[in-house]
Amino acid sequence: MLKQRVVTAAIVIPLVIFLIWVGDPWFSLFIAVVVLLGTFEFYRISGNLDRRQPLVYLGLLWALALALSPHYKNTSVLPIVVTTATVISLVWLLCRSPREEAFRNWAWVVAGVLYVGWLLGYWLNLRILPDGRGWVYLAMFTTFANDTSAFFIGRTWGKRKLISAISPAKTCEGALGALLIAIVVAVAISRIPFLFSSSPLEYWRAILLGCLISLFAQLGDLVESLLKRNMGVKESGKLLPGHGGILDRFDSLIFTGVVVYYYVVWVIG
Repeated sequence: MLKQRVVTAAIVIPLVIFLIWVGDPWFSLFIAVVVLLGTFEFYRISGNLDRRQPLVYLGLLWALALALSPHYKNTSVLPIVVTTATVISLVWLLCRSPREEAFRNWAWVVAGVLYVGWLLGYWLNLRILPDGRGWVYLAMFTTFANDTSAFFIGRTWGKRKLISAISPAKTCEGALGALLIAIVVAVAISRIPFLFSSSPLEYWRAILLGCLISLFAQLGDLVESLLKRNMGVKESGKLLPGHGGILDRFDSLIFTGVVVYYYVVWVIG
């Protein structure tokens, strides 16, 4: 399994580096593909929706529309998309779904749209910012470093379980080690001059950002673990050998894009 993880990472990471560097439309296309596959996996593991239901396809389109919303030039487009999708989905449930399952199905559709589509769309918001390329690199690769170090440190030295009821494999030692590595990586990337046109980020800001990325990356991982545990599945899919599905690999990125975006906008300015 470890060999598969390394081979998959060796293929995926250079591709991600390239797509972030060239920017749009390729980076947006990458996020769109991740959103569609991730939302589909969410619906599949929920166990409550028939994948052939038109409601599932509506959810996929809805998630995609929210993820791409940073590109909408007219601010009225997003409310129209949300309102239209909400009305159509409720009318469909009223006409076609069994009464006992109607609102449960609708709740799962909306949950997938918000959890995957809306939150991953923040990566496009982040890329659009000044020095967006650098911020995306910092956010994404600090998150990857956090995940990798948590895995290896926990596997080597982990003894005390972090939250065994949700994810038995995660340990306190792995979480702490991941936090420290994330801080180091965030500081290191923030000092790369060709990624940021402005003066280097102050050390305390970079350290705080590394802490936030690590904490929210681990939170995202735990949220997906909770979902899988409640649904009785081990992996969200098998698309990425050694890693599982799209959600298994990108779960920790779901929250970190949001956190880094607002950190840059509100704290750094």
